[in-house]
Amino acid sequence: MAMARIWTCMTAFAVVFGLVSGRMDAVCSGALEGASAAVELCIKICGVTCLWCGIMEVMSKAGITEKLSKALYPILRRLFRGLPEGHEAFGFISANAAANMLGLGNAATPMGIKAAEKLSDGTGRANDWLCTLVVINTASIQIIPSTVAAIRAAEGSPAPFIILPQVWISSVAALSVGLAAAGILRRLWGS
Repeated sequence: MAMARIWTCMTAFAVVFGLVSGRMDAVCSGALEGASAAVELCIKICGVTCLWCGIMEVMSKAGITEKLSKALYPILRRLFRGLPEGHEAFGFISANAAANMLGLGNAATPMGIKAAEKLSDGTGRANDWLCTLVVINTASIQIIPSTVAAIRAAEGSPAPFIILPQVWISSVAALSVGLAAAGILRRLWGS
């Protein structure tokens, strides 16, 4: 809902400033060019996204994602202290983390939502576990940034995966800082 308001305000400001400056034609042509470019990019990315979703499905059928989830369990166990062992949220959390590591944010989202539902205490307020899940989901380590590589390939990059070292460094740094901030805030509020 907040994003809808933000986009509405931005559009309204653009129209108002276009009218005031007498450049409404530039605003209209910019809006049409942007919409056209967005549709073209979506069509270009669709094939690559389908490919990576297919690879994820094959990995799932081959048991690779399950093995990755099991490998992540000891780490997640430490991050979600106090969550009972064998809690059904762990399966969704590890599957979400595995999909994010493979750069498949669209595949990770449903699992993240299920994990959040399982971690929710029904009060409507975020608990420590939900905050940790949000940090892990938002600042996840990406081993294969497939979505970013798909966008780079769609825009004509000759080497869409050349960004791997930078992605690894920045995603590890982002996750480390996010988890550290969550830990500091948890101690400050004493929960």
